[in-house]
Amino acid sequence: MILQKFVGDKAFYRRLFAVMTPILVQNVITNFVSLLDNVMVGQVGTEPMSGVAIVNQLLFVFNLCIFGGLAGAGIFTAQFYGKGDSDGIRDTFRVKLYIAAASMAIFATIFALFGSDLISLFLHEGEENLDLAATLGYGADYLGVMMWELLPFALSQVYASTLREVGETMLPMKAGIAAVVVNLVFNYIFIFGVEPLHIPAMGVVGAAVATVIARYTECAIVSLWTHIHRDRNPYITGVYRSMRVPRALLGQIAVIGTPLLLNEVLWASGMTVLNQCYSERGLEVVSALNISSTVSNLFFCAFFAMGTTVSIMIGQLLGAGELERAVDENVKLIAFAVVLSAAVGIVMAALAPFIPQIYNTTDVVKSLASRLLIVSAAMMPLNAFVNSSYFTLRSGGKTVITFIFDSGFVWCMCVPLAFVLSRFTSLPVVEMFILVEGLNLIKAVLGFILVKSRKWVNNLVEEKGQ
Repeated sequence: MILQKFVGDKAFYRRLFAVMTPILVQNVITNFVSLLDNVMVGQVGTEPMSGVAIVNQLLFVFNLCIFGGLAGAGIFTAQFYGKGDSDGIRDTFRVKLYIAAASMAIFATIFALFGSDLISLFLHEGEENLDLAATLGYGADYLGVMMWELLPFALSQVYASTLREVGETMLPMKAGIAAVVVNLVFNYIFIFGVEPLHIPAMGVVGAAVATVIARYTECAIVSLWTHIHRDRNPYITGVYRSMRVPRALLGQIAVIGTPLLLNEVLWASGMTVLNQCYSERGLEVVSALNISSTVSNLFFCAFFAMGTTVSIMIGQLLGAGELERAVDENVKLIAFAVVLSAAVGIVMAALAPFIPQIYNTTDVVKSLASRLLIVSAAMMPLNAFVNSSYFTLRSGGKTVITFIFDSGFVWCMCVPLAFVLSRFTSLPVVEMFILVEGLNLIKAVLGFILVKSRKWVNNLVEEKGQ
């Protein structure tokens, strides 16, 4: 009986894999190419790799702002789809467009005015005396080009997130694969140059140009496919004919979505501040964290994909009014996420000593990266449980609770601890990392309590606001 509570039948796993597999494949391919991209930039030198890593950390805040901003409307999209309401989906799509445009304008202004100042916050002397001025220059050059990817990234996420929420997960996966192939090919061409074609080696600027081209490719694929296949996406018909959104629905999305938006921005900002605290131990730490996070993200795809799967499957069940079934399947989804992540974590730990060796950097950086990877691997099952708990709460519209649970925890627990350890102790960075990551034990207990309380079991679209 206990096993039946945590293990589903064949039909359950068929639905799970139907939703999860395309998301997982896209994430794995994207992060694998990001790893190759990272290795290519690393071949240019430690300083260029560090400059790119710092800028990508800043762009990470923008990316999470887009994800968080769209997620509030996405909760309603999934439930409208469960209800069979195309008009409701069309309205949420328009809300996403407004959110994406506002986010892009804000971050473009910040990066244009304060980009170099933000990069400088991560530049500190370490034991290897790396060139801080050169790192700043590489970072500023990279950011200058990467600002052109804000528009296609935001727009492609509007389309791709909506497609996933209405059950079309294959097309975003295919678009993502096309984008990473384009990125990989142009990375090689522009970073190292092609002499027979008279294309010069552009280094970090070449990496940025390749990424921008890839973003526009992905955006073109998802948007054109959606509009061409109107029979499969009836909500897209007339979506730009009017940008009006029913006031009541807009108010509902604002109430539920604002905490999600703030949560993602504050959480991503918190992660950036944590990395800045770690960088106090020297520029080589920035490089090691860059290697560790890039490699870890490839393995983290397991529980990242499961988080999105939880959000989609549970959101659709709640929207269809199948509340008890949502509770039952949620337990099975979380159990599967933890087991899957434990298995992936073992593989990651086994490979941790070897993967950093492919980088063209110092032995100190390689050793630090290996140790950080082992810590991340050990924490993976715990992080999977926390991640699944977060998406469970979010699927039922409990966004104020998720705000406190996620970004509130980072800023009230993790950031203060990292700040104190980095400024007032001489504790090595790996030990700092272990202590800060270990706080997720507390977060897991909170997640268990909140999920078990069933406060997230809500049908938000029983009656659509007009």
